[in-house]
Amino acid sequence: MLEQGVKAPDFSLPDQDGKVHSLKDFRGKNVVLYFYPKDNTPGCTKEACNFKNELPDFKSLNAEILGISADSVSSHKKFADKFGLPFKLLSDESREIINKYGVWILKTLYGKKSFGIERSTFVIDKNGIVRKIFRKVKVDNHNKELKEALKEL
Repeated sequence: MLEQGVKAPDFSLPDQDGKVHSLKDFRGKNVVLYFYPKDNTPGCTKEACNFKNELPDFKSLNAEILGISADSVSSHKKFADKFGLPFKLLSDESREIINKYGVWILKTLYGKKSFGIERSTFVIDKNGIVRKIFRKVKVDNHNKELKEALKEL
């Protein structure tokens, strides 16, 4: 399980346009790395749109928003286009990075157990160190707690 104060695992993943990005590309900026279960679902749409609506606040805190799910590049493209999302959605279909960050878990919904992504956010500082981890994220008010964490950096 990934912990605060450690170097964030690097990655190289394609975004919704097929361009590959690595965490190290964002050195010098704070990164809000959020893992979400699925494109075009109610909670994930609300979370992404909240980030979009408050993007100027995050930019003023020298922060980049990066979303990761196991959905395909084409799924991310449709999702980003549909909602006008101005940040990168990274595709991790192999779940390699999802597993490195420890967010692939056994979930129970209506008594049925299945594996999926636990909605989680990692605040990574400009040097690539994990400074704050939010697990089992509730979308409402999440941006407020993220901005508070970024102000502490």
